Amino acid sequence: MIVWIASYPKCGNTWVRSFLSAYYYSSNGNFEFELLKHVKQFPTREFFGRKLNTLEEAAENWLLPQKIIKDKKKMLFLKTHNVYGAYKGKNFTTPEYTLGAINIVRDPRNVLTSLMNHYSLDENGALNMIKSIYRNLRDENDHDDFSNYSFISSWSNNYKSWKMAKNIDKILIKYEDLQDDTENTFTKIIQFTNKLLKNNEVIDFEKLKKSIQTTNFNLLKKKEESDGFMEGVYSKKEGVKKKFFNLGKDNNYKKLLKLKTIKEIEKSFYNEMKELNYL
Repeated sequence: MIVWIASYPKCGNTWVRSFLSAYYYSSNGNFEFELLKHVKQFPTREFFGRKLNTLEEAAENWLLPQKIIKDKKKMLFLKTHNVYGAYKGKNFTTPEYTLGAINIVRDPRNVLTSLMNHYSLDENGALNMIKSIYRNLRDENDHDDFSNYSFISSWSNNYKSWKMAKNIDKILIKYEDLQDDTENTFTKIIQFTNKLLKNNEVIDFEKLKKSIQTTNFNLLKKKEESDGFMEGVYSKKEGVKKKFFNLGKDNNYKKLLKLKTIKEIEKSFYNEMKELNYL
């Protein structure tokens, strides 16, 4: 069965994924990038074992590796940016294979500035991306392979799709709570995942604190600078790897975005932002 770590891109998915890998897959809570192999991204070619030539073929195969995971009686954390939904009647996932989901959401104004860096977009390009209900992600190095196709839709559609998913256990985590109330928020995540896993062990708070300390943004940034980070992407212009761990708490939309852009985001996502107390 699968516990999804689900979010729109640049909402804190890698942070939560790193923390979980340190807590569950290390002996002492000390995080290393190598641990991320235990919490893989879905979908990717690794799960299908071959190239998928069309979106239709990809959709037809989404559930097959999930069935294998269930049949092996395995439990996996999987990261995804895909919406909780279907393509032409083919479900991305179902309650049959989903044990639960950690749905991470972040203020879209700060998401926008991160998208600009990560995807080499200008302000208008990032704005179009975050608003697009048709947006998808796919490896641009292989135009004929749909095995890693993710339909992310817009920021609001992505958030709502997981929020409204029926018959699965979910927890909503705000990126801002990870920053401002770190220990309590990560404790809630462990309480949730332990319940899903039917793990009756008492939370190891020493290990939890170590997992938090070693996945601190500044430490991850330094680790990327010294060791590199395989999941970093290349700049479209310079052809060099961009910083994955870029701004952290310095990512302040008030200083980085035009007022016109801020107002457009707030208008487009008013209901969701109001609901999440971002307005």
